[in-house]
Amino acid sequence: MKVKIINPNTSQSMTETIRKTAEKYARPETDIVAVSPKRGPESIECYYDETLAGPGILEEVRLGMRDGYEGYVIACFGDPALFAAKEVADSPVIGIAEASMNMATVLGYKFSILTVLRSAIPVMEDMVKRYGLISRCASIRSIDIPVLEIGKNIEKVKEALVEAGRRAIEEDRAEVLLLGCAGMTDLDHYLEERLHVPVIDGVVAAIKLLEAIHEYGKKTSKALMFRPPRKKRIDGFEEILQL
Repeated sequence: MKVKIINPNTSQSMTETIRKTAEKYARPETDIVAVSPKRGPESIECYYDETLAGPGILEEVRLGMRDGYEGYVIACFGDPALFAAKEVADSPVIGIAEASMNMATVLGYKFSILTVLRSAIPVMEDMVKRYGLISRCASIRSIDIPVLEIGKNIEKVKEALVEAGRRAIEEDRAEVLLLGCAGMTDLDHYLEERLHVPVIDGVVAAIKLLEAIHEYGKKTSKALMFRPPRKKRIDGFEEILQL
């Protein structure tokens, strides 16, 4: 299976970390390529950032269709432009938040999301509602560290995640924890050893779900919601969006 992971921000170091995690868990026959768009924000922490990231994501999907990719992962926990990408792509597209939350509901009844800045919490709440999982979400807790700071002081991040996770379990009755940023990838086992509940890395969840869907021979339904967009003039974006 040929999979394209799209890190919607322009941080190449984060893209490389995401690629390493994906390759660590992917099947030997799964061919992983991780990319960042040529244009967009260096980190995604709000709706403004998500909107700016959208054209770059869709451009990478368009290029992926040209190159014969069989599945896509949008590696940002806000799942920016996910539904638009599902409309455009001819192969399944999975967001890491989408994959994490759905996997969490199998492993426990209530999950909590551990996110970056406090200002991201309402964005996460809106996304949980969009996926129809508000009754399964125990809480969304912030470590109050910006995305681009995660790789610079990983010990501080680990300590903050352990504390936020502990409070989610003890105070919010969470049974499963989700790493709410692609920059937190590969910290799942570290937290599990200290908190003794399942911790889901969205990059891994998305890759494994894509592999399962591919093996089962299924694709995204185009019957209604994710039907391809009608052809029309799109001024100023022809080289990015037109298929």
